[in-house]
Amino acid sequence: MAKRIRIGALISGSGTNLKAIIDACRDGRIHGDLVFVGADRPEAPGFRWATENQIPTFCVDYRDIIRQYREKPEQVPVPGPGDLEASISRQQIFPATASADRVRAFFTTRLAAERQLLAKMAAYPFDLLVLAGFMRNLTPYFIDSINTDLMHPRIMNIHPALLPAFPGIDGYGDTFRYGCKVGGCTVHFVDYGEDSGPIIAQKSFVIRPADTLETIRRRGLEIEWKLYPRCVQWFAQNRLQIERVTHALSGGKRHVRTIVRLLPSS
Repeated sequence: MAKRIRIGALISGSGTNLKAIIDACRDGRIHGDLVFVGADRPEAPGFRWATENQIPTFCVDYRDIIRQYREKPEQVPVPGPGDLEASISRQQIFPATASADRVRAFFTTRLAAERQLLAKMAAYPFDLLVLAGFMRNLTPYFIDSINTDLMHPRIMNIHPALLPAFPGIDGYGDTFRYGCKVGGCTVHFVDYGEDSGPIIAQKSFVIRPADTLETIRRRGLEIEWKLYPRCVQWFAQNRLQIERVTHALSGGKRHVRTIVRLLPSS
């Protein structure tokens, strides 16, 4: 029998996708086990699913770190010399026109928090990290600490919209307010941008005239709870292959795009 993969999870809220993954591990739909659940706030309701299943938990309070930075920025340490500048130079979240002070404050607090996250995660070796409603952008410093092989990314996220449409924190809300006739969700690997990583799978649903934002969110969540475990299982089966595709652009320029191919089951 193939070795079961070790899965770590980060949450911020109720953790319903975490529960879906735990359930799928328990009933055999995922060939793996949760080895830790971390959160960015101590009162995250999703901790209950970990506690009920005897999964180790920990928290790094991002809000406390941000408060410390506002009061005494010089006392908020970043991981090491050059890490802050390197993350800022490689990030794809803020546009080039963004305030340098704002960008520096953002990445200083994030790197300080991620330094603690990585230290806590080090106690629990894992093969895949799933973001199950983790409402914090990850920096290149954190991503590169986990993705040591660019052709084998190990951070997976689920987003409540059909990417690349409506990245950000309120995908279902943005879909509804725009007046879309179709909604859905996307599972993708994480890269340096905001919800811009290589897409693994998507699932859509029709938005009916009588739908409200609440009914759209409910229907979307029901799809998420099925799609996310399926993608995690594909990872466990080693069926997700990363490829670099080069497209020719005008003027002789070329654009390299990273895609995910689903290999046939053996």
